Amino acid sequence: MSSAIYCVGIYFYKFAILIASLFNAKAHKLRIGQREAFTVLKEKVSPDAFYVWFHAASLGEFEQGHPVMEQLKKDKPETKILLTFFSPSGYEIRKNYAGADVVSYLPLDTPRAAKKFVKMVNLSKAFFIKYEFWPNYLLALKAANIPFYSISAVFRPSQLFFKGYGIWYRNLLKSFSHIFVQDRNSLELLSKYGFSNASVVGDTRFDRVADLAKQAKELPVIQAFVQDKPVIVAGSTWPKDEELLVRYSKLHPDVKLILVPHEIHEAHLSGIIKLLGNNYIRYTQANETNIRTVNCLVVDVIGILSSIYRYADVAYIGGGFGVGIHNTLEAAVYGIPVVFGPNYQKFREARELIAVGGAFSISNYIVLEAQFDRLLTENQDGKMAGEYVKNNTGATDLIIEEISPLNPPKG
Repeated sequence: MSSAIYCVGIYFYKFAILIASLFNAKAHKLRIGQREAFTVLKEKVSPDAFYVWFHAASLGEFEQGHPVMEQLKKDKPETKILLTFFSPSGYEIRKNYAGADVVSYLPLDTPRAAKKFVKMVNLSKAFFIKYEFWPNYLLALKAANIPFYSISAVFRPSQLFFKGYGIWYRNLLKSFSHIFVQDRNSLELLSKYGFSNASVVGDTRFDRVADLAKQAKELPVIQAFVQDKPVIVAGSTWPKDEELLVRYSKLHPDVKLILVPHEIHEAHLSGIIKLLGNNYIRYTQANETNIRTVNCLVVDVIGILSSIYRYADVAYIGGGFGVGIHNTLEAAVYGIPVVFGPNYQKFREARELIAVGGAFSISNYIVLEAQFDRLLTENQDGKMAGEYVKNNTGATDLIIEEISPLNPPKG
């Protein structure tokens, strides 16, 4: 597939976003954000400074780039960081991230926009996180002699790079200064196609959750709710998860349940409250006195889930009855067993947690009840989860060692 065909596809995509933005709020934010990105960059980027550019598709990729950004700032505080997002769900939550000097949407990957972007910002290095691969930006970086890297990357034979018609993409992938992959399967696949610019360092998310655990907040209201009772923390839940969890809570009033829904808009919260009846309280309405009278706490704020997991005896991770589970590592880092629904196979850490005995998949209420009852009386499984996370940290240090020093590129 050639550059021309790709560019035609990008312009069709631009038109599709335009149409979708008339009916979809997320598409509207994306269109406006991309359109205004150069205005934001012109206002915020210093023409006399060099920037290290990190690009993340959304919030999950940001979490993988976060440890590297933080370490760069720690090692060299004067480092300027430019952070871009593709998705509104990442940008809207992290647009005020203090670790970056400039945060913006990424302008659409057209040849003109890519060249303008690279010309407007003095870049010393660029990092694309996990699956992010934008050909016109890579071509512009290559033409400007700016090193660019892929971090926490994962590759599979089904990807376009490894198809007969994907040779243009594959050759461009070989232009990366270095590709830091998560696992040996990815490295072996790249090696099969002649790549010599890759190495296995692991997943930087392990470093991220380890840092989050060290920085976990003490939450007096949560502590008052727990009262030394068995505690289940259910994070990033969806309606099917909540149906099972509330049923368990009603049949086991001696167990404290903390529900942290993935979406906290009123329509979703109303559905949860209807299931619960009266024996609950919302986090925003709780204090250290009234929270003691209920056995279910519904968290209706964002940003504290990683700290709440520290109070759990067992963690339940939502999404497994939908397209896939959410972040298991945020809970496992505390040395607690993790439970989730049946759709977990595409998540390597979930499969590996199950293999070491630190996580368990459930498919219905009967299995969920049996697992919760067992896990709340035993603690060995949690230790295995914690050891798994500990044994997989260190990717950030390996990346920093490879990319140092952060000097401006030679012209």
